[in-house]
Amino acid sequence: MAMKIRLTRMGSKKRPFYRIVALDSKTRRDGRPVEYLGHYNPMVEPAEVKVDVEKVEKWIAKGATPSNTVRSLLKQAGE
Repeated sequence: MAMKIRLTRMGSKKRPFYRIVALDSKTRRDGRPVEYLGHYNPMVEPAEVKVDVEKVEKWIAKGATPSNTVRSLLKQAGE
């Protein structure tokens, strides 16, 4: 089972809010995740990124691969 760490969209129309989740790579974008790892709110200034680093490291150790967007958000959250 190939796991991915990616964003799932929440919020209303024109007001996006994203959750960072771990799920199977074949699951649809807003499908049921295995675990919630954090969130990303681009609508506030500056953009809010909150990540549970321990959970993310645990999933990467298990073989999950982050999407390009999540990878850049993890770097941003690490600063």
